[in-house]
Amino acid sequence: MASSFLLFLLIFLSVSSFILLSESQKTSKPNKLVLQVQKDPKTKLYVTNIYKRTPLQKVPFVVDLNGRLLWVTCEKSYRSSTYHAPRCHSTQCSRADSHYCHICSTRDGPGCHNNTCGVMSMNPVTGLTAMSELAQDVLSIQSTQGSNPGPMVRVPQFLFTCAPSLLLQRGLPSTVQGVAGLGHSPISLPTQLTSHFWSAGFAPIFALCLAPKGVMFFGDSPYYMLPNVDITRPLSYTPLIISPQGEYYMEVKSIKINDKNVPIDTALLSINKQGVGGTKLSTINPYTILHHSIFKAVTQFFSKELSAIPQVKPVAPFGVCFNSKSFKNSRVGPGVPNIDLVLHDKHVMWRIYGANSIVEAAPGVSCLAFVDGGMENNGASIIIGAYQMENNLVQFDKARSRLGFSSSLLFYQTSCNNFNFTAIP
Repeated sequence: MASSFLLFLLIFLSVSSFILLSESQKTSKPNKLVLQVQKDPKTKLYVTNIYKRTPLQKVPFVVDLNGRLLWVTCEKSYRSSTYHAPRCHSTQCSRADSHYCHICSTRDGPGCHNNTCGVMSMNPVTGLTAMSELAQDVLSIQSTQGSNPGPMVRVPQFLFTCAPSLLLQRGLPSTVQGVAGLGHSPISLPTQLTSHFWSAGFAPIFALCLAPKGVMFFGDSPYYMLPNVDITRPLSYTPLIISPQGEYYMEVKSIKINDKNVPIDTALLSINKQGVGGTKLSTINPYTILHHSIFKAVTQFFSKELSAIPQVKPVAPFGVCFNSKSFKNSRVGPGVPNIDLVLHDKHVMWRIYGANSIVEAAPGVSCLAFVDGGMENNGASIIIGAYQMENNLVQFDKARSRLGFSSSLLFYQTSCNNFNFTAIP
């Protein structure tokens, strides 16, 4: 009898241990991760909180879609028992493409060690750059199955740079301590997360769903918003183009308004041998920027299609504004002309509805949310801004070299505000 009980106890403990181990492995090796992103009302930039250091501390970062790395200021309050600055010519330096040995004349501390790797960090709003120390430390992020947050998981040796505080002085929200770059580079946030969790089947995919309280996913779909809406189902796809600088582009062939072709110089829509032209996506530009000739054609055509609405004096930085009271329908509704970006195939279009094309710039004044980029042609001819991506799911699938886009989720009875961050896993 005793031996039978002992055998039963051993079997029970073995099964329990197996279950606990399996659950632990699922937690430590997730195939999807999630971060909340919030819109800063003053700068219109998007901010996310990431847990770093030992002990863990919540650190706010501006989200830069095309940034090459994650940088944080370390001069004053960086305290961590797991901080490490790799030495010159180390494997970590090679991964960060660093060929400069950092020298610091002040007291040793985070961001200030001799014979460490020097990497350039940049304020994406002002373009100001500064030499920074390459560093490693713990990063912790929430896992998810796609519909609600799960347990936190750790990246124990996440590479980033310790940048001087002067990079925070202009253009960024006063609350942030750095910038989280999502660009195509060896030490960007998505690249390092994919590399660390690769053995769990973690796909090199991330997605943005911008809103005042939006969300960012790392890993493959599906992703769900309340009330249990799979927001990946309406995705259309176009080839994802990555520039030599690791920035994300897509091919726009033409522009339509109310299903009518806008007469524009299509040569501006192609990227030439100097890397000039084409259509880039950006979270740093609040509104879409158009080369002057494209801006002129689009605004004139849009105004003609909306001729029944009285125009008023433009509010900077916009060029065409209307009397808000004259809009009979909601901004989502049929009263506002649709703008279609015709992509690689004439049947594939990213439709911009009124919710993403019209913005209330002042009380009683609604403006076409596009900005004149001037005549200088030294970059992208079109830069898709954050406002045009709000309440759209935009998925960057580097595994298949494709860009997924949903158009407005408002037509699916949900929005990017609706991820269930309050659910208990």
